[in-house]
Amino acid sequence: MALPPPYRRRRAAKTVNLPMPVWDLPIRLFHWLLVIAVGVSYASVKLNRMPIHLISGYTVAGLLLFRIIWGLVGSDTARFARFLRSPLAAIRHLLHFFRREPDTEVGHNAAGGWMVLVMLLALLVQVGTGLFSNDDGDTEGPLAKFVDKAMSDTISGIHDKNFNVILGLVGLHVVVITLYALVKRQNLVRPMFTGKKRLPAATPAPRMMHPLLALLIAAIVAGGVVAFVWFI
Repeated sequence: MALPPPYRRRRAAKTVNLPMPVWDLPIRLFHWLLVIAVGVSYASVKLNRMPIHLISGYTVAGLLLFRIIWGLVGSDTARFARFLRSPLAAIRHLLHFFRREPDTEVGHNAAGGWMVLVMLLALLVQVGTGLFSNDDGDTEGPLAKFVDKAMSDTISGIHDKNFNVILGLVGLHVVVITLYALVKRQNLVRPMFTGKKRLPAATPAPRMMHPLLALLIAAIVAGGVVAFVWFI
């Protein structure tokens, strides 16, 4: 009598991950140029190099204007409408923070999207107040002449305190990225250099806008900032 074939346990199908473009070049350049510009702004104040501080401030302003426009017309992962989810979704994501699981997010996760928005708002406050600020010396923002000294001093105080908020947000950002690497084994830094992330093969690829559109927007924004500084 023939013996029955040996019992074979079925193995779960292994998910195939493939590299997929998730961050376009304009977003990656914006991110790292903003890091440099904010760092130069901080160092220039500490070293009392206020002309450099003004230039870095205008650079931050131009980068933010570009990011806002690109967040409306740019690639899918750059658009605010795509990565800003409900606060409840962000809370649910944070509740699972210490669960080790593969990274299947095409762009920002639910909590990361809100972090981006908070950081952009803090930087907009910094740029806006800087336009009216003074250092009680020879340097003042281009719009300081349109308000009296007392008002400029008040705004300067907000400008100083808000930068501490920005430093806190930057520190939190670094801590969270580190925790993602240590706890969830997810590298969030590499995709911001390479533009790609390994995702399940069935994941729909995000739509990427042509870089020439970003270049046109950047040129218009840069021209606008230069014209503002020149004619104000």
